[in-house]
Amino acid sequence: MLKRVKEIIEEQLNLENVDITEDTRFKEDLGVDSLDLFELVMAFEEEYGVEIPSEELEGLTTVGAVIDYMKDKGVDA
Repeated sequence: MLKRVKEIIEEQLNLENVDITEDTRFKEDLGVDSLDLFELVMAFEEEYGVEIPSEELEGLTTVGAVIDYMKDKGVDA
């Protein structure tokens, strides 16, 4: 799942050759602002068919947190 999540992040943020791991933090490491995060969440929801309520966003600070969230919602990719 990390590979696809990384592809979505790179695509949404127009990033190339950035080392993205499960420990990568959206704001601190990638410079994601609230609009970027909203667009990322929409892309994740579309890709995985999972709705991420806005109140859940605060906890999704790293790539690994997003992957764990998707797994908790039954996504197995």
